[in-house]
Amino acid sequence: MHKRIYTYGGQPARRNYTVADMVALKGKARLCQTCPATEEEAAACEAVGIDVLNTADADLPAVRAGAPETFIIADLPMTAHLTPDDILRAAVRAAEAGADAVYTPRSLRTVEMLAGEGLAVQGHLGLVPRLSTQRGGLRIVGKTAAEALELAGDFRRLEDAGAYAAEVECVASGALAAIAPRSGLVTHSIGAGPAGDVVFMFLVDICGESERPPGHARAFADLPAIRERIVEERRRALGEYRAAVMDRSYPDAATSVPMLPGEHEKLVEALDARPTCHS
Repeated sequence: MHKRIYTYGGQPARRNYTVADMVALKGKARLCQTCPATEEEAAACEAVGIDVLNTADADLPAVRAGAPETFIIADLPMTAHLTPDDILRAAVRAAEAGADAVYTPRSLRTVEMLAGEGLAVQGHLGLVPRLSTQRGGLRIVGKTAAEALELAGDFRRLEDAGAYAAEVECVASGALAAIAPRSGLVTHSIGAGPAGDVVFMFLVDICGESERPPGHARAFADLPAIRERIVEERRRALGEYRAAVMDRSYPDAATSVPMLPGEHEKLVEALDARPTCHS
């Protein structure tokens, strides 16, 4: 049953889940998540019951319009908001616009700052693709016990900083399975196996739109093929339209509106009676 809330911006709303629900459901239920960027995509997600959405803060108004009752996490892009004041201002704006939580892959200081203002904060653990050079490239984290123990320390520090959740990316499935029950963080698994409280996959990967999908992705559709068929069908329709205009089969009687009975004859008679004008 959806719950009534007030948003951070003071507006009454309804949500499928609250932050408190997420925390209470940890280890008891599995939720699913994806990342629409448009109103149309968000509406499709809400229509089929996707539990959690995340989107860039710039796209939040459109996504919230398409999914007015779904839990949404607003991403605060690293390169869009630089100083602590920038980040805080962007987070407050996103919450005011209807975000239920904000996501940042930044430092623990940033997490502490945002949480200190009463915002629900999701951090990022495991592989942060934009910082992958620090991990030695794009790779799975936690394949050894030693590295998994280091990751467990990251979990603890993120939780201590005030985060309620973490996106856990490209982590060995056994590592997350062992760490997650020992952490208070709600875990959003993307490429980290089935032990996450929330399973996350990019919408473009779900719909088969990635040219080089990651190893953890599975396509459930082939939208590029459908779009190509649309392109072909549009060309066919346009070609047939032009041909119909040229052979005078369009417009025809079915697509034209005649004058009232007898009025055409009156018009012709009146026009013929007028003097001819020559330039």
